Amino acid sequence: MGVQERRARERTARKETILDAARALLLERGFTGTTTKQIADRCELSEATVFFYFKSKDEILTSLLFEGIDFWRRGLDKVAALTLTPEETLSRIWKFFAQVHKEHPEYYQLSAFLARPQAISDVSEEVRGEIILRSGENFQQLGALLEDALGQGKGRIAGDLLWASFLGLMLVRESRINLGSPRHPTDRDMSRILKLLTHGLLPEAHDGRK
Repeated sequence: MGVQERRARERTARKETILDAARALLLERGFTGTTTKQIADRCELSEATVFFYFKSKDEILTSLLFEGIDFWRRGLDKVAALTLTPEETLSRIWKFFAQVHKEHPEYYQLSAFLARPQAISDVSEEVRGEIILRSGENFQQLGALLEDALGQGKGRIAGDLLWASFLGLMLVRESRINLGSPRHPTDRDMSRILKLLTHGLLPEAHDGRK
């Protein structure tokens, strides 16, 4: 291995260490409660070293956001490769949402963060445009999957409905947990909610079972 290749690998590994620390702190403290000093302390680096790899906290969180966008894309690609009935498509997408929340709850926090005023005001126009482009492509793919399943121009609206429902429900659950209330909606509740959504999106399938 040459010197340049070794340095490139070391740089990549150091950036991953910083991102891992930021990911953990984001879950523990939230966006506003996470500082670059805390990130540096978590990975046993100086804050100056963190700034060598990332210009700001916003750039660190933007990197995590791109990571999340790529994760979503790969998951949707897997769903698209399957041959499913319309009802199975809705179920598989809902289960994928749950998988992401279980494996990477920080991606949901970042999605909620984007709804805040001036959330990415400090990032460049180029990066903002890339976020819009890549996240938009994911929503287009989600809409296309649902259009194939539902038809009649329902794909985009159904995609927004499923995504907004799941994201909102997770925010409600986490809010209740933070307040010390019982953890709900439970997993059983989530299954029942999916049935309600499916009944609304595929009424003909359910009517045919009566």
